Amino acid sequence: MEQTALADDEYRAAVTDLLGVLAYGELTAFVRMAVDSDMAPTLSLKAHMAQLAHAEYVQYTQLADHMRDLGIDPEAAMQPFVAPFASFHERTRPRGWLEGLVKAYVGDGIGKDFYREVASFVGPETREVMERALDDEGHDEFVVRIVRDALRTDPTASGRLALWGRRLMGEALSQAQAVAVERDAMSALLIGGGMDLAEVGRMFARLTENHQRRMTRLGLEA
Repeated sequence: MEQTALADDEYRAAVTDLLGVLAYGELTAFVRMAVDSDMAPTLSLKAHMAQLAHAEYVQYTQLADHMRDLGIDPEAAMQPFVAPFASFHERTRPRGWLEGLVKAYVGDGIGKDFYREVASFVGPETREVMERALDDEGHDEFVVRIVRDALRTDPTASGRLALWGRRLMGEALSQAQAVAVERDAMSALLIGGGMDLAEVGRMFARLTENHQRRMTRLGLEA
């Protein structure tokens, strides 16, 4: 495994947590995307959603394979995050296809931004695998186009989706903070990489700014 300023066992625990949470996020994204595809209003949109779901699954398998290469059991690494993810998705259950798309773009976007930040504290091999898994695979452009088209058809949906986006931001930031603070190994990785409380604050400010840019691209007020 790659080396950092952390002791070997601390670094291994941190990488296990990081890859575990990211892999489980990709696996649940695949499942949600596949389910959401059934709500798409046309066959072509169903097919596109299914293609995006497949891309999420491929990213999951890449992370799982990398964990096995490092001698990490993927299922054991993901297990600590099953309950927190279930709680998050229960709190942010979309009401319809459009809300599901906004959740995938805004909610997942905040999570992926957080993992990109943390990826700077791991070695190059793991960072490369993470960056491949965090690639949006054209998903962002698809969601932006669909949501903007929907708003042109029904401008009254703007306020509802804007409120939904703000709710997702709060829930996703809370989820990221829980991962950063409640998992000892992840905290050790951030602190060992030189991230103090001030830098943690700046990181979450960057996450908020990225969220605002996403909302603007959707044509919604942040």
